[in-house]
Amino acid sequence: MKRHELMDEQWALVEPIVPNRPARTGRPARDRRIILNGIFWILHTGAPWRDLPERFGPWQTVYHHFAKWRREGIFEEIIQCLQIRLDDRGLIDWDLWCIDGANVRAARAAAGADKKVSSGTPTNRRTTHWAAAEAGLDRNSIWSLTVAALPLPSKSRPGRSTNRRKSKR
Repeated sequence: MKRHELMDEQWALVEPIVPNRPARTGRPARDRRIILNGIFWILHTGAPWRDLPERFGPWQTVYHHFAKWRREGIFEEIIQCLQIRLDDRGLIDWDLWCIDGANVRAARAAAGADKKVSSGTPTNRRTTHWAAAEAGLDRNSIWSLTVAALPLPSKSRPGRSTNRRKSKR
């Protein structure tokens, strides 16, 4: 038994859920358990698909099954099966919900305000500092970093680019 792989008891729980389809090529179908172990290895280590160890088979095959099973909702079925089993044992508190914020990515714009305020006039640092002071925010709070990251309006002539690349065609 290697790390990140399913034990026999775990495989017995999810085996009926994972599809068992014959291969469409002339080769025999890959073992579903090995493919699922390869998917778990990638998800646990965070490694690129191309770095998948050879014992799981070609990375393209494992990725193909991952993408197909994700589209078909196989992983949701596995989670539901495990939740039902834990609920039957009384190990799930349905009143408690927790989201790990370390894995939730936000859009770039989530850190700061739009470049224009609601009146349509562009914002500048003076306006932002004034608004922050009125809101009672400290000068060292996150808004200062956000304002520094947002570029000020360009002073160059409209319609002209200062960094023009020429095509080599």
